[in-house]
Amino acid sequence: MNKILAGTWVEIEKVLLTPEQRAPQVPEDTRATPYVMKVAGFLVADAELGSETEVRTLSGRKVSGVLKVVRPHYEHSFGETIEELLTIGLGGEL
Repeated sequence: MNKILAGTWVEIEKVLLTPEQRAPQVPEDTRATPYVMKVAGFLVADAELGSETEVRTLSGRKVSGVLKVVRPHYEHSFGETIEELLTIGLGGEL
C-alpha cells in the first residue's frame, strides 16, 4: 500500500448508524443501508487508503474515520453551455 502523507487533503467516511440502528419508519431500502458521514480535511498523520485515520477540517475540527479518497473534488456540472444566455447583459453586442 502507498502511504498518504500528513497534511494531504482527503475524504474520510464514518458509519453513524448501522442498518440495525436505523429508525423503523425509514423506507425499507434506506433502512437496509448504513447512515454514513463523509468529511474532507487534512490528514493529521500519515495513513493508507482504507485505514482508520484522523483529519482536521477547514473549521479546525478533528474527525476520525476510514480514509476513502485522496484529494477529493466535485464531479457535478450544470450541463452544457446555452449559447443564447451568453450575451445576456451585453446589450446584444459582441
